[in-house]
Amino acid sequence: MERQGKLSLETLADLIADGEVETVIVAFPDLYGRLMGKRFDAEFFLEEAARAGTHACDYLLTVDMEMNPVPGYAFANWERGYGDVHLVPDLSTLRLAAWHWAENSAIVIADVVEDQSHEPVAMAPRNILKAQLSAAKAKGFSAMAASELEYYLFETPYAKAAKRGYQNLVPSGWYLEDYHILQGARSEPFTAAARRDLKRSGIPVENSKGEWGLGQHEINLRYAEALESADRHVLFKEALKEIADQQDLAVTFMAKFMNGRAGSSCHIHMSLWREGTNAFVGDEPVGRARVSPIFRHFLGGLIRYAPDFMVFYAPTVNSYKRYEDASWAPTRLAWSYDNRTAGFRVVGRGNSLRIENRIPGADTNPYLAYAAMLASGLLGLEEKIEPPPIFEGDVYAARELPRVPQSLEEATRIFAESEVAKEVLGEEVHAHYVHFFQTEWQAFREAVTDWERMRYFERI
Repeated sequence: MERQGKLSLETLADLIADGEVETVIVAFPDLYGRLMGKRFDAEFFLEEAARAGTHACDYLLTVDMEMNPVPGYAFANWERGYGDVHLVPDLSTLRLAAWHWAENSAIVIADVVEDQSHEPVAMAPRNILKAQLSAAKAKGFSAMAASELEYYLFETPYAKAAKRGYQNLVPSGWYLEDYHILQGARSEPFTAAARRDLKRSGIPVENSKGEWGLGQHEINLRYAEALESADRHVLFKEALKEIADQQDLAVTFMAKFMNGRAGSSCHIHMSLWREGTNAFVGDEPVGRARVSPIFRHFLGGLIRYAPDFMVFYAPTVNSYKRYEDASWAPTRLAWSYDNRTAGFRVVGRGNSLRIENRIPGADTNPYLAYAAMLASGLLGLEEKIEPPPIFEGDVYAARELPRVPQSLEEATRIFAESEVAKEVLGEEVHAHYVHFFQTEWQAFREAVTDWERMRYFERI
C-alpha cells in the first residue's frame, strides 16, 4: 500500500495490519509553538486513544523554554497540584510522519480541553486561533493563509553545537545563497529529503530556494485554510529539525542567529474568502490589483493594531534583533504593493490577491500570529478602519513613519495595557500571556551574556 499524505482511521488500520505503521504521535503546540505529546503503540491508538484521547500535565502551558514550572500563573501552579488536561486528537490532521527516523510513524495534532468538562482550554494556542476563525465565520468569512519560513542550516550537528555553546558553527554554504542554484545544490541532500518527506506527509511544498545568508534557506508550503496552514507550519519545523538530526546537521529558526547576518522571517500571507471567492477583490485599483472595501478595512486593522499584538508576531527577546533598517526585515508600519521594505506587502491579483505580513520572524508561534492577524483585520472591518496612504519608495528611509516596537519589554508593555488585546482574548487568556512574555523578558534581564563578558571582562 502506498504510504502518502493524510490518513483516515480505516487507512491507518490497514497500514497497521500490514506492519507499515507501528507508532502514532499525539501532539499539541505549547505557548512557544513546540510540539508536546506522547508516542502511542499504533494498535492501542486505534483501539483507544483515537476515540478517548489521552492526558497530559497542565504545566505544559506554563513552563519556560527549559521546561521549568513558572510560578504566577492562575491556570496551573503548585498550589493546584499541576493536574491534567485532556488531549483530543483532531483526526482531520492524522497523517504519516514520513520524516520520522523509523519511517513507520503517523502523527495527529490534538486539541487541549479541560479534563473534566472537556471545554476548550482557552489559553491553548490552537484554541486561540480557532476562536478567531469562528469569529470570521460568524461574519461570513473563511481565512486562507500560508507561512514562508526561513532557517539557517549548519554542518555542525546539534549535539556538537550545544557542546560549543552554539559558537563557531559551520554553515552549509560559504557565500550568500539567495536564489543561487549552485550554492543551494550543496544542501540538496537535506532540502530534497525535506521536500520529499513533507509531501509524503500531506504537507504540499511549492518550492525551495537559498536565502540572503550563509547557509540560509527557505521552503515554501502551499496555501491552505488557516488552521490547516498553522498545523503544517509546526509540523514543518518539527520535520526539518528531525531530518537535520538524522543527517548530523542542525537548523535554527531563531529570528536573528547572529549580528551581521540576515534575520530569518516568517512572512504570513492571508486573505479572506466568502462563498468560494476572494473577498479582498473589488474595483479599487492598487498596483496591478483591484481591491474591495473589505481588503481596505482589513488592512487598516492590521496596521493599527500591529503594536497591540506585536508579542504574537515577535515572541522572544531575540525577535527584536531582526528589525534593522536595510536588512529585509520591516522596521516601520506601512504598506505597499509588491515592496519588500514595507511591513505589509500587497501581492497578487484576482483570487491570488493577499496581504503579506512581513513582521513575524521564524520564531513565531503560527497559531498566535494567525490569530493576531485575524483579530486585527476583523476589528478593521467592524470599525471600518482606513489604512494610511499607500507608500511608494524606501520605507526604511521614511523616518516619519511609526516604528515597530523595539524590544520584547516594550511590546509586552503595550500588550499588557491594550484593551483591544484584552477584549479579543478575554481577561484570563490575556493575563496568562502577559505573564508568559513578562517571564521571558525577566529571564533575559537577569542573564549575563557573552557580549557583556567580551566587552567588560578585562577592559572595564
